[in-house]
Amino acid sequence: MNKLADHVWARTFPNLGTDPVPVDPCISDEYFHREKEKLFKRVWLKVGRIEEFSGPGSWKLKPMPIWDTTIILVRGNDNRIRGFHNTCSHRGNRVIWAEEGRGRSRSFFCHFHGWTYDTQGQLTDVPQEEEFFDSFKRCDNGLTPVAVQVWEGFVFAHLDPQPPQSLEDFLGEAGTRYSGFPFGEMTAVYSYRTVLNCNWKVAQDAFSEAYHVSTIHAGSFPDGFAAKIWDVELFGPHRSSAIYMTEKGPKPTPVASLAHRLGTSSIAKPGARTELPPRINPRRDPTFAFDLAVLFPNFLVHVMDGLYFTHQFEPIAVDKTLWEGIQYFRPPQNAGERFSHEYGQVLQRNAWLEDTATMEATHAALKSGAKKFMHLQDHEILIRHGYKAVDDYVNG
Repeated sequence: MNKLADHVWARTFPNLGTDPVPVDPCISDEYFHREKEKLFKRVWLKVGRIEEFSGPGSWKLKPMPIWDTTIILVRGNDNRIRGFHNTCSHRGNRVIWAEEGRGRSRSFFCHFHGWTYDTQGQLTDVPQEEEFFDSFKRCDNGLTPVAVQVWEGFVFAHLDPQPPQSLEDFLGEAGTRYSGFPFGEMTAVYSYRTVLNCNWKVAQDAFSEAYHVSTIHAGSFPDGFAAKIWDVELFGPHRSSAIYMTEKGPKPTPVASLAHRLGTSSIAKPGARTELPPRINPRRDPTFAFDLAVLFPNFLVHVMDGLYFTHQFEPIAVDKTLWEGIQYFRPPQNAGERFSHEYGQVLQRNAWLEDTATMEATHAALKSGAKKFMHLQDHEILIRHGYKAVDDYVNG
């Protein structure tokens, strides 16, 4: 057994303790209800990328089951992106009759009685308006807003239209850590998503440590990555760390070698890292693989030279989560770069399939009640911090 002196992260963050972590927050309906009311309805949540709103009138219909609503996100004529509940001010019908979708329009027309709203949510037309009573005023009956702000091109929303914290203040130092990374230049997108029968934390935990790499990813990355995390930083409820390769690094196949020569699209490509913000891989270590950030509560950003990818874990129920993983590259300039993209995104996709394959089985086993606690090792510090951050909201 290791001595406590070897536990670098336990010594660095002694306030997180070393005790086993209770299982109950992953399987309890009552805990999930409190997460919904005291956490998710009170913090900023990522809802899109700014490239999804290419011009005035561009809109996106976004289901938010954790808020018990669906929101319309739309770029107005003033280029500002706003958000509104998809609920008509007349009889409460859906204004856009769909579960989700995208489009472009200068107005939103409720198909029930024809009430019409502009892109700023203002009520602009009411059929037979003269039949309503003195208590009705158009100016008081616009769409109900949610707050929307943008960080580094990521669009976030807050259920409270007047949130107690700006997005910038909420992200704090975790946000400034990534300033300068060229997120906006990487607009070639590969997206995967599915509903998983597991708690959102079970899903997120699987992407928050490297301990599993030598087993789960033995086929994808044999002996290529260290099973520990480094450069751990905690920023309030947010956290980040870095993953490094082993001294030998992943052994490339002939196809991988060709893809690496033609572009930078794979986390398994070794070499110099040149375009990262100064606080990411500060020593410019050539074995650096990628930076892993958890923007509380449920949005992960992985950053490396030449690409980044994100994971989001949207709670639907205590045992149901919508997972979405997205890879972002610079648009390819030639066939070689396109080949490199395809190689890299398939490699990463396969690794994600290996990760997601564990989640439903983990939740089912935890739900049995056979185990009351999880024993976390030192390099699962991000998971330990995550449970504490959630509990601070739920029971704080």
